Amino acid sequence: MDPGSAFLVLVALVAVALLFDFLNGLHDAANSIATIVSTRVLSPGAAVIWAAFFNFIAFLFFGLHVAQTIGKGIITPGIVDDAVIFGALGGAIAWNVATWLAGIPSSSSHALIGGLLGAGIAKAGGVSPVLWPGVLKTMAGIVVSPALGFGLALLLVLVVSWVFVRVSPVRADGVFRRLQFVSASLFSLGHGGNDAQKTMGIITALLYSHGVLSGEFHVPFWVVLSCQAAMALGTLFGGWRIVQTLGSRITRLTPQQGFCAETGGAIPLFLATHIGVPVSTTHTITGAVVGVGAARRVSAVRWNLATGIIWAWVITLPMSGLMAAGFYGIGRLLGLGDA
Repeated sequence: MDPGSAFLVLVALVAVALLFDFLNGLHDAANSIATIVSTRVLSPGAAVIWAAFFNFIAFLFFGLHVAQTIGKGIITPGIVDDAVIFGALGGAIAWNVATWLAGIPSSSSHALIGGLLGAGIAKAGGVSPVLWPGVLKTMAGIVVSPALGFGLALLLVLVVSWVFVRVSPVRADGVFRRLQFVSASLFSLGHGGNDAQKTMGIITALLYSHGVLSGEFHVPFWVVLSCQAAMALGTLFGGWRIVQTLGSRITRLTPQQGFCAETGGAIPLFLATHIGVPVSTTHTITGAVVGVGAARRVSAVRWNLATGIIWAWVITLPMSGLMAAGFYGIGRLLGLGDA
């Protein structure tokens, strides 16, 4: 491929990566705003603006450890080429669109990781390019993040119920309506900090494969800003189908419970982003919402719906991987990748 064509392919793939980031924000907007909308603290329009702002500024508060995990810790960097990136993004986008249309809160993060694995394995014809430490760390996050969100939200409900036991319901409601602005902003920061970095890792790996970057793995600042902006724009377009699932169909929430769910979900995101684990904001907030409902009473949670969501989590990696393998084949037919 001549240099001019290679540059056009690079630009096109960066654009596709940013499209994925936009869809990630669109798909996962509900994670940030479902609780604060369902408690009627903010209108849907105001909530997405609030969440998008904190999505965008998240890079000011976190390092880029998650980007490094995605860029060089899931599959061997040497196997990455245009067809692999095209396959990974194609598979992740296809799965995201399918689950968004169905109103299923699946994980954009794990769709992208499944896409990387599917395309990398398709190219190698086996699992040799898989970097198991990074994959196992990510798989552990699938289990740990919602469990931690569940436990923390449950604990927070018990603590605040004890602290406010002598406070009138009207006054307590007013306090937690104000506190939800804080908890929702924290969750949006965690969302933007963890999720946007996944696309940063993809774009940076692509730049290395084209020889635009060299030396030790690092993420250019323009990539950081582009990914944060794309995610924030996606969040602005909302995700109303999934808002309904998370905000009311799993369990009904009060402002106090919304605060506990958002705070219980934000803490695991902050921890995971700090240590470089690409976790799912969808998994985390769903676990927290279930924990809040279970604190009230076990029957307050629609367990059949929660079980269906868990099954969606389980099949995300293999389904996005299979789709990515198909898109990798399309990419090769289009002349992408190594000769």
